[in-house]
Order: sequence, then structure tokens, then C-alpha cells
Amino acid sequence: MRTSRREFLKQSAAIGGGLTIGYGPLGAISETLAQKAAESVEINAWVVVRPDDGVVIRYARSEMGQGSMTSAPMLVAEELECDWKRVKIEYASANASVKRKRAWGDMASVGSRTIRNSQEYLRKAGATAREMLIAAAAKQWNVPASECGAQNSFITHGPSKRRVSFGKVAEAASKLEPPKDVKLKDPKEWKLIGKPIKRVDIPDTVMGRQRYGIDTQLPGMLYAAIAQCPVFGGKVKAMDSSRVEGRRGIVKVLNMETFVAVVGDNWWRAKEALRDVHIDWDAGANGNASSASLMEFYRSGLDAKEDIAVARKDGDFDQAFAGAAKKLEAEYWTPYLAHSCMEPMGCTAVVKDGKVDVWTSTQNAEASLANAASVAGVSLENVEVHRVQLGGGFGRRGGAQDFVRQGVAIAKAMEGTPVKMLWSREEDTQHDFYRPASLIRMKAALDDSGNPTAWYSRVSATSIFSSLVHLPLKPPLAPAEGVDPQSVASIFDLPHAIPNVRVEYAQRNAFVPVGFWRTVGHSQNPFVRESFMDELAAATGKDPFEYRRALLQKSPKDLGILEATAKAAGWGKPLPAGVFRGIAETEGYGSYTCAVCELSVDKNGEVSIKRLVLGIDPGYAVNPDNILAQMQGSAVYMLTAMFWGDITIREGRVEQSNFHDYRMMRLREMPKVEMVLAPSGGFWGGVGEPGQASIAPAVCNALFAATGKRVRSLPLKNHGFTLA
Repeated sequence: MRTSRREFLKQSAAIGGGLTIGYGPLGAISETLAQKAAESVEINAWVVVRPDDGVVIRYARSEMGQGSMTSAPMLVAEELECDWKRVKIEYASANASVKRKRAWGDMASVGSRTIRNSQEYLRKAGATAREMLIAAAAKQWNVPASECGAQNSFITHGPSKRRVSFGKVAEAASKLEPPKDVKLKDPKEWKLIGKPIKRVDIPDTVMGRQRYGIDTQLPGMLYAAIAQCPVFGGKVKAMDSSRVEGRRGIVKVLNMETFVAVVGDNWWRAKEALRDVHIDWDAGANGNASSASLMEFYRSGLDAKEDIAVARKDGDFDQAFAGAAKKLEAEYWTPYLAHSCMEPMGCTAVVKDGKVDVWTSTQNAEASLANAASVAGVSLENVEVHRVQLGGGFGRRGGAQDFVRQGVAIAKAMEGTPVKMLWSREEDTQHDFYRPASLIRMKAALDDSGNPTAWYSRVSATSIFSSLVHLPLKPPLAPAEGVDPQSVASIFDLPHAIPNVRVEYAQRNAFVPVGFWRTVGHSQNPFVRESFMDELAAATGKDPFEYRRALLQKSPKDLGILEATAKAAGWGKPLPAGVFRGIAETEGYGSYTCAVCELSVDKNGEVSIKRLVLGIDPGYAVNPDNILAQMQGSAVYMLTAMFWGDITIREGRVEQSNFHDYRMMRLREMPKVEMVLAPSGGFWGGVGEPGQASIAPAVCNALFAATGKRVRSLPLKNHGFTLA
């Protein structure tokens, strides 16, 4: 099914929702521009050619600062052979995707999937459009298409040297049958992929023209502030809004069963009025829960004899451990973490005449559309999710679409009136879908030479997949029956040459809601794995780099990035007095990463990170500049979390409420970050998620080198450390 350019605009740019990056500020498509756009020709779902030879490439996923709104279109443009300087990027419509049977495929920006999971069909989309344009030109010239080629938005006939621009043959090309198979370029032929390209969203961002969900403004719009039960799973028992009824600017107070909303002509008024609404909450069974009781719950998973799933079993761990020359055991803990997006959760919606329009910062427009349709009780075709930039996502705006359900429910109660619902920072901190807490028991056996002969891990943690997305823990999703792949990530796939390995998983689904937090299991398990690996090296008196190097001889990708990063960091060279090093390496999201940290610690526990060298092998590197930015951003996010991040529970409630007690890194605390980009080719790995994976263990291993103190739980503030 093919949709005309005019029809697409009608479907996806209605009610003030701008689409195009590069045509000016989002939300401001002029009549002239709309008319010009309507005259453009769609070659396929991804490529539109304008009469003036400009090319529009559609982007199906979300942009939240990760830069894939530039990198993904680069894949299309590479094969299309268009002039990148004349490319504009526009969001694909989730509504149009429904009507066109998911023409753009997966729209979710999660798990570093945009490049690694989309690269083939995006490149094919560009190649297909190129071949159709060439065929149209060849037909016009009455020559074989094999004698023609495309370059820089022109088609050239080799023998006669005739040439024609894309815009002149686009109409004819759009009427041709797409080729069933196209040949993709050899990486040696790439002209755009691998080059540092400026991100298309940066100009609007730095000039304040960017539009986020929170910026939505509609005629006659009202505002809603909400309060949710402070205990997860609780409900409204009773509500008394008499103190705010009739107050200036307050339109309505809504009892929505799981939350209360105050709707007014101004968000601040609504928020302040909410304080004067008396709400009697039914906290349910979790009103007495605490961090201590949750720890007991997770500890029960370490000692349980039943309901334990085996993620991996190589050899005979018990026998090897029993007869070992030396044994090591340790327990590691990583806490719940909030996402703390700069833009708090929010959703603007209008429900009218059986149709729903939604403006929200979402990592998954399809999921937002489906949730909006479900709440409003309308068909998918009657919902439009207007695409905007995200003020941070980190996984929070993906699988959990609670903010969309709430926003649409309020709009439904205010039928016909646009309503912008916005969470306060306190609601955002205390009603997150947190990174799961995890308690892990580690054991290892060493022979007389200090080489590990046996390795054991038992992970006790809440399953994101079973509790949030309700998927069965079975292959191919899970490495084994009953195992959450994120709970055992980086542990069950241990690449080191150890003959006897057993990895177990105890599913402990607590009442605290959990979700995907940037890097997910790789944000915590490499800390455990690589810290424990450091313990083995220290126990044998061996250099931690050389110890890993010897064990990774049969895993060339892991070994390659380990050696490249260590070399760049000058591992083995003398350090200044009082400065110490730590190293860690792990695979994550299809890429191989390594970190080397150099630091000093003063008598007050202030840590001065002198240097942080981060290495990554993503296979192919699409936009090196963007990869550097992603690695630097990973350092900010992980250092913040590992030094201060800790969500604690008291009387069933999250104790932290805002940035005064859920601390963020300051500019002055940011260390120097160096990147080692070592793409070895042959595969497509992620970038946004894996950048964090090796940082925490590298820092903690350097802390051990500096202080002799082994850190087995995070955050570091609980051990008396802070960033200088």
C-alpha cells in the first residue's frame, strides 16, 4: 500500500504537531511549506523526493539525545546516493504505520536497537529507492539501467554522460514496481557511513527552538497535576476536594481510582490546589515494607533450594570447587535506581468525537498509540501520537506507558478539551519504574597457578520481563527456562576460559515497580563480574590486565578491545605518586567495551578521577562523533549512579523525592573522558547502552588499588567516597 505525500501530511501533521527537522522549529509547518511538501513524491515508506531535489528521509524511532535521528538516516542516504546537505529528516507517523501495516517496522528506541536492528532494512530502503530512480531515468532515456548510476542526487548514463536529478524522475520512479532484491554496498565503498556528521537536531536544541512534550501548547488547553498513592499498588479510598472547589482557575478535581488529578487553567495553580485536596489512601499490603525487608526477600533467593533456574551449566562446578587449591566467595549488591529524566513524565491529549490526539515524549510511539486507544476505547486508526523530542528517556519512556494512560484518561474525563498533564519532580522520583535491585552470590575456585577452574553466580532479582512486559521467560527471549536475560546479563555469557561454570537465577518479584534503566542488566552485572575477576587477580598477585588477557584468548573481540584500551591508557607505564589504575571489560548489546580509570583518593574519601579511558568495538561505526558523545554521556550517567544513586523504601514509600536527596553529578565533578573507537567490522553493535557497562567496575577496581578496600555494593557514598 502506498500513501501519497499529501495524505501522509494530513495523517501526521494535524492539530499543530510539526514533523520535520531542518524545515524550522517543530510545530510550525507553514502553509507554503505544507504545499511544497504535498507536491513531493514518496518513493517508498522511507524516502520522499521534493521537486527541488531535496530528499526527506523518515525516521521511525525516537530522538532523546542519543543522536540516532542522524545516524539512522545516514544508513538510508548512504545507499540512496543522495546529497546529504539537502537531506531533511521527518518523524514517521505511528498512525500512518497502523494504516500501512507497520510500514516502518519497530518504532521503539530501546536497548540500543535503532542501528543494530534496523541497519539492514534501512540500507535496503535507500538502495531500493536508488534503483527505482535509476530505472525511471533509464526508461526516460531508453537505455539499459545497468549503464546508469547514481551519485549526489543525480543519475548519470555512463556512455552518453547524460544526467538528470532525482527530482526530475521521482514521479516516474514512484510508479515503478520496487525491485525484489537489491545489492548493498561493500563497506569499502561507503562514503557517508563512518564519517563524523553533525547531528540534525543540535541547532534547534541549542537555539531553544526544539519542542519537547512539555512544550505543547494548544488553543483552550487546560492543565492537570496529579497525586498517586505513595505506596505502590495503592488506591484512593476517599477524597475531599471541598477546599479547592470554586477556587480561581480550578476547573475540576478527578478521582481516577489509582490517582487524583486537579485540572485548572494553569499548572502551578493545579499543583498548589492538589495540596489542599484531602486524599485517604488505601495502601494495601505493602504499607510496612522497607529496604530492610526487601533485602531479606532478595536474600531468600540466595539460599533457596527450590524454584531456582539454571542459566548456564558447564562442567561440574561442585566437584571442581570442592577440590580447589584456593576458594573465593563474595556477595554483591546493586540498588534500585530512578531514571531522573530532565523532563518529568507528562502527556497532552484531547479526546473528541471518537478520536484521540496525543503529544508526549515517548520512546515507543506504537506503544503510546496502543495505550491511548485502549484507555479512550477507540480503534488504533483513530489515534495520532504527535512526535516530539524527548527531554531524556533512559528506558523510562519505553515499556511503561503509565503517563500516557493517565494523560488520556484525564482528557477523556474532560471530553473535547485539550489537557496537559505534568508530573512534579516528586511524583517523578517516587513513582518511577526503577532499575531492579540485585543481590548476587559469587564463588570461584583457583588452581595452584592461580587460574580459575570453577565459577559460580546466583542472581536474586526482580524480573523486568515478567513483571513489566509480562513475557514468559522462555527461549529465545531467555537463555534458559525461567531466567530473565537482563538479570543475568554479562554473567551467564562469561567469555573467559573457565571449564566449570554454573549461573543460577532466583526470581524475586517485589512490589516495587521495575523497568528498563539505561544499560539495564549491563549497568550492574559487569560491576559484579569484573570486580570479582579483580578479586581473583588480587588473590593470585597477578596484574589485573594480564589476568584477563590470559583468560580471553579464545574470545578475540573481548580480547581486542581489552588490549586496545589498555594500550591507549598506557597500562603498565608508571603513574604519578598517589594515582592508581583499574580496568574492566565486557560485551553488551552486541558491542565490546573496556574502561580504564586512573584516580587518587584523599584522606576524606574524596575521589579525583584523573582520567577515564573508554573503549568500544561496535563492529561498524556509523557516526564517530556521535559515538564519542554517547560514551561521554554514559560516563555522566554511570558515575552519577555509582557514587550517589540509591532509591530506598520506608513504610512502603520511596524516601527520596527530588534532586536534594537523589543527587546528580555537577559540571565541576566531570572527569576527562577519552574514547578508543576500535570498530573491527563484520557486525553491528549498539552504542547508547554499552558505553556504561565497564565504568563502575573499572572505577571500583582503581579504588581497591588505591585503598585496599574492596567495594561490593553501590553507591559509593555508602562507603564514604564522593567525587572531588
